[in-house]
Amino acid sequence: MSINTQFINAVIDNQLLWGLAEKNGDGFLVCDSSEYEDTDVMPLWDSEQQAASHCTDEWSEYSPVSIDLEQFLEFWVSDLNDDGVLVGVQWQLDGECPEYDPIELAKAFAEQESD
Repeated sequence: MSINTQFINAVIDNQLLWGLAEKNGDGFLVCDSSEYEDTDVMPLWDSEQQAASHCTDEWSEYSPVSIDLEQFLEFWVSDLNDDGVLVGVQWQLDGECPEYDPIELAKAFAEQESD
């Protein structure tokens, strides 16, 4: 399964990904995987607006936070991988959301940047 090219290109163009962090500073949002039992997923978006649109209801205590692409590739990918956390690309609350191994996402960025 290939990763959303629009997402990859937008992140590369802006050099940012967006996640949701707790307003009280306790960390980033992870939720249960819809594909794998006992697995967490960190939702990611390619824009602040997309991320902000999810800060309602049970996620109202979160706000969009940018993650520098270089930092994500250098530090986050290995930490997420070590913790067994998948990434959800362009996460949607109602519908199928693709979930990827963080290393798979990093490879997609590298492949697109080399083209």
